[in-house]
Amino acid sequence: MLSFFAKYKMFGIVMLVLSAIIVYLFYNALQPQKMLPVYQPSMVDKSLVDSTLHYTKKYHKIADFSLVNQNGDTITQDNYKGKIYVADFFFTTCPTICPIMTKNMAEVQEVIKDDPNVMLLSHSVTPDIDSVAQLKRYAREKGVIDSKWNLVTGDKKQIYELARKSYLAVKNDGDGGPFDMIHTENFILVDKEKRIRGFYDGTDREEIAKLLEDLEILKASYKE
Repeated sequence: MLSFFAKYKMFGIVMLVLSAIIVYLFYNALQPQKMLPVYQPSMVDKSLVDSTLHYTKKYHKIADFSLVNQNGDTITQDNYKGKIYVADFFFTTCPTICPIMTKNMAEVQEVIKDDPNVMLLSHSVTPDIDSVAQLKRYAREKGVIDSKWNLVTGDKKQIYELARKSYLAVKNDGDGGPFDMIHTENFILVDKEKRIRGFYDGTDREEIAKLLEDLEILKASYKE
């Protein structure tokens, strides 16, 4: 009897391992696929949504734009066509949250630098101060990779309207005029269809980790 079991011991171990693998594969196949929400204005705190959008329940997308980056190149929605991207709002002379946000965005850049399907987009909220030359100095200082990350300046009203009506990122308490000032720590995850898929505190390490996790979920959804 002992010789019988000894003879088939290896066979039994192989069958046990194969059974475990099959059970694991079936378990994973039966698990629901993780999906990110598609954010609409009606799903966001009303203080962050322009009053004209409060009851919009579907079809919200980032509006078309035309701004200038750190190299003096015109950047439009076409530069992000078919791309997933992370957007934020900053200014180069900010002494408080912006340095932390930029450092964290640079870490996101490090993760996605070899992925052609993911980019970054940072909008200056003081475009009158943040000239192309100023943005270029800042980009060099912060290790910005030009092909991955655009720091953009341009028409202030356009930038503020994007923040309030497209990215749903800041309180609707101004008109983009000379004395209007927005300041937000939000990082916004945008999909290839220009839809918002997540909001994250760009100053919080745990939130950055969540952003990177959600980015992988979003990328996987395009492989199905």
